[in-house]
Amino acid sequence: MSRLGEAAAMKRKRPDLDSPTQGLPDAERVVLSLVKNKKNLGIWVAEVKKEANLPPTLVDKSLTALVKKKLIKQVVNIQNKGKKHYMAVEFEPSEELTGGSWYSEGNLDKEFITVLRDTCLKVIELLKVATVEGIHNFLKKRKVVECTSQQIAEILNSMVLDNGIIEVKSTGLGEYHSIPVGSVCYRTASGVALGTGPKTIGPMASIPCGACPRISQCSPNGVISPETCVYYTKWLNTEF
Repeated sequence: MSRLGEAAAMKRKRPDLDSPTQGLPDAERVVLSLVKNKKNLGIWVAEVKKEANLPPTLVDKSLTALVKKKLIKQVVNIQNKGKKHYMAVEFEPSEELTGGSWYSEGNLDKEFITVLRDTCLKVIELLKVATVEGIHNFLKKRKVVECTSQQIAEILNSMVLDNGIIEVKSTGLGEYHSIPVGSVCYRTASGVALGTGPKTIGPMASIPCGACPRISQCSPNGVISPETCVYYTKWLNTEF
């Protein structure tokens, strides 16, 4: 074999000294492999001990060492907060672990949910009838609450179940004229009949629309519109 060939062979056999796993004890390699194989679902300590076939104390020692070496991390599992859960650092926890967008640091974000529910209700009261995308665009334009259309859809579904609002389908007539026929939309429980709007009682009495003398002429795409109403925008922004 030529010198060049020998050099190439030695280069192929040479271990990667820059690899973060280079020089790890056998036990840590086994544990790391088990954690990595679970990807973004992570793995519970008890599962590691069961599958590693190593003494429990050695598994605990290996997990601690791998965390210090920043090869794995401990994550919160909202379904079992009392159990230690580990994941390789290159993965982000799945929604199954974190609970998705409604959770913050493993805890249900009740304040955000309340704000979004109240805001969605106010927008529906203003527009009289609205779709998920309509509400999302309305809030996005005014930068009142940062959220996704999926979050709004989930909030509206929960409000329907709580009898706070009603899910209907657009007829394309009257108040539904700007919404395609058959589209799913939402409105308050009062004023469900075609062409009738919510009564000026309850929540509506506290917003500018309740005292507006031209409310009957107001429509989403009209000359008088919630989109351009300075009074409503001011009221909406001061609430939050």
